[in-house]
Amino acid sequence: MRFALLLLACSTLFAQAQYDLLLKGGHVIDPKNNINAVRDVAIKDKKIAAVEANIAPDKAKKVVDVKGLYVTPGLIDIHVHVFAGGMGREYASGALSVFPDGHTFRSGVTTVVDAGTSGYRNFEEFKARTIDRAKTRVLALLNIVGHGMGGGNDVEQNTQDMDPKPAAAMAKKYPQIIVGFKSAHYQGPEWISVDGALAAGKETNLPVMVDFGTFRPERPHEDLITKRLRPGDMYTHTYLASVPMLDENNKVRPYLFEGRKRGVFFDVGHGGGSFIWRWAVPAMQQGFMPDSISTDLHVNSMNAGMKDQLNVMSKFLNMGMSLQDAILRSTWNPAKQIKRQELGHLTVGAGADVAVLSLQKGNFGFVDVMGAKLSGGQKLVGELTVRDGMVVWDLNGLTRTEWNKLDKRYTSQADPVWDGTLGGGGGRRGGKKKQ
Repeated sequence: MRFALLLLACSTLFAQAQYDLLLKGGHVIDPKNNINAVRDVAIKDKKIAAVEANIAPDKAKKVVDVKGLYVTPGLIDIHVHVFAGGMGREYASGALSVFPDGHTFRSGVTTVVDAGTSGYRNFEEFKARTIDRAKTRVLALLNIVGHGMGGGNDVEQNTQDMDPKPAAAMAKKYPQIIVGFKSAHYQGPEWISVDGALAAGKETNLPVMVDFGTFRPERPHEDLITKRLRPGDMYTHTYLASVPMLDENNKVRPYLFEGRKRGVFFDVGHGGGSFIWRWAVPAMQQGFMPDSISTDLHVNSMNAGMKDQLNVMSKFLNMGMSLQDAILRSTWNPAKQIKRQELGHLTVGAGADVAVLSLQKGNFGFVDVMGAKLSGGQKLVGELTVRDGMVVWDLNGLTRTEWNKLDKRYTSQADPVWDGTLGGGGGRRGGKKKQ
C-alpha cells in the first residue's frame, strides 16, 4: 500500500511538473549562444526547454545538482570509424572499427561522423548494421571509393571504383545521414581520389574531407590546401608528421594560413598515427589552432595515445587552448562544418543532447602517436551525458537516489521517481530513431 501511494504521489508530481529533467547550478558553456556562465538547463519532451539563471526545482520531475561542473552541448566527433562487422571480416579498416555506443557517451559525445569507412556500395549495410541500431547519432562521410576503406591495392587504390555519380546518388538518397564525402589513403601520383570526392561534393552541395594518404611531389599538400579544396572543405590529420607544417625556422608555413583564409577547415583527426607534439605545440603557440577537434576513433587509436574525445580535448587545454575554445571546436564548429546547424548548441527548442564535464586538476601525462609525452595539469572527465533527453552515461550516479532513501521494495524499480524517458530503471527507449 505504501509503495502504491508513493507511486501515486510521484504520478501526481510528474503531471504537475513543467520539465522532465533539470540540470541545476552548472557552468554552462554554449559557444553558439555566447553563454559562459552559471545557468540551469531544463529539458522537456527531448528538447532544451529553458536555459536560465535560476529555475525553481519544483518545476522538474528530476533535479540533478551539477554545481562545480561544466554543462555543454553534446560533443560532436566528426572523424570516427564505426562500421563494425560486415566488411570488417574482409577488410582491415572494418575490423578496426568499433560500435559507437561503447565509446561515445562516456566521453560526452552524442554525435559522430564516420569518416569514409563505407562507400556507396556498402553504405546501406553500414546503415543496417550500425547506424540504425546505435543510440549515438551516427552520420557519415561517404568514401569516394565504392567499397570504402580497406587495406591493399584491391580496395582503396582501385581508381576504377572511384565514381562520383553513384556516390552522389547515395548521398541524395540519405540526406539526413550522409553529410559529405571522404578521400582517404590514396597513394598514386594523380588527383583522382580528391577530384572524385570534390565532384560528388559539388553535385550535392556537401563538403569533402581529405586524408591525403601518401604525400607525393606530383600532388603537393600546398596545392591541396590553397588550390584544390573549396571553402567549407576539410583537411583532417592536421598535425600528421608528413604534413609540411613548419619551415626551417620552426615557423608555421604561410600556405596553411592562406588555406584557412580561403575557408578551408583544419580537423585534428588524431588517430593512431596522425598527431605529433613537435608540430602541434609550435603551431598552437603561433596561433594555428584546429577548427575542429576529432579522434579518428578505431581499435588501435583508442588503445594508444588518442584514447577518446575528452583526452584529445585535454591535450589542447594543456597546450594553452581555453576551455571555451575546446568546447567550440567540439560542438558548434563541427556542426557548421557538416552543415547540421541544428546540432551543437543548447538553444531552447534544440534536441536535448548535453554533456556534463568535470575539469580535474593534477599531474597527468598525454602521449602522441610517436610515444612522446607532454605533462599537463588539467584533464576533462565525462560525468553525465544526455542523448535525446535520456541520461545515457552517469559516472558517479548524479541522477540516482541513495539506496537507503528508497522504499524497501525498490528491487522492483530502482528509483520510483525515475521516468523511463530519462533512461533509468528499466525504462525503454521509445519512438523512432532520429538523425
